[in-house]
Amino acid sequence: MLVPLLMLGFKVDLLYALGASLVSVIATSSGAASAYVREGYSNLRISMFLEVATTLGALLGAYLVGILSKSVVALIFGLVLLYSAYLSLREVNREARTDPRPSDPLAVRLRMEASYPTPEGPRPYKVHNLLGGLGLMGVAGMLSGLLGIGSGAVKVLAMDRVMGLPYKVSTTTSNFMIGVTAAASAGIYLSRGYIDPVLSMPVMLGVLLGSLVGARILTRAAPARLRVLFIGVIALLGVQMVYQGLRGGL
Repeated sequence: MLVPLLMLGFKVDLLYALGASLVSVIATSSGAASAYVREGYSNLRISMFLEVATTLGALLGAYLVGILSKSVVALIFGLVLLYSAYLSLREVNREARTDPRPSDPLAVRLRMEASYPTPEGPRPYKVHNLLGGLGLMGVAGMLSGLLGIGSGAVKVLAMDRVMGLPYKVSTTTSNFMIGVTAAASAGIYLSRGYIDPVLSMPVMLGVLLGSLVGARILTRAAPARLRVLFIGVIALLGVQMVYQGLRGGL
């Protein structure tokens, strides 16, 4: 949402808006991730494993900037987000149910099973379809490098729907990961001169403040309300991306 806001509201060039967006993603992750790790929500073993795919995807996406048609990518991305919002809307209260399936054998071997804090005490959870999540993370990384976004929505969908992680674990682990993914892409943008400190600094400070406020809200918010908010955000983002793809304004 930041890139269109900079482009339409402040008439910033696309490539510089992408660069500022990547810097703000790094700030968002840095500001909130430490709180989530301290509270015990983020799963660092899962994030480190999945970052292999997202980082490689981000480098590929940043390299492809200027080669592929971003309008086509934006159109596909928007449709995927809208379909994902529809699927998520059908299971708004899925957090209350426990998935009876055993964990993925690879996840067990890598000791990825963990627990997260709830008002009733720590609640253990299992990890499913690890390689499926890894593949989708590669796509998320490529979108991050290509479109200058954190791809947090795709990461949450991969962990929430493909890997079956609790929703708060998915969102907080995604927040930890987006900074690493964006840093991989930002290096290439910086080498090409698309990161302007005069633009990036105020954007980064504003986003960092918002991320700290969001981190405080998350620990007290109900998962169902968070899921509804997430559905609204990805639906809005999906409509926006489809519009930009059809309009060819990226």
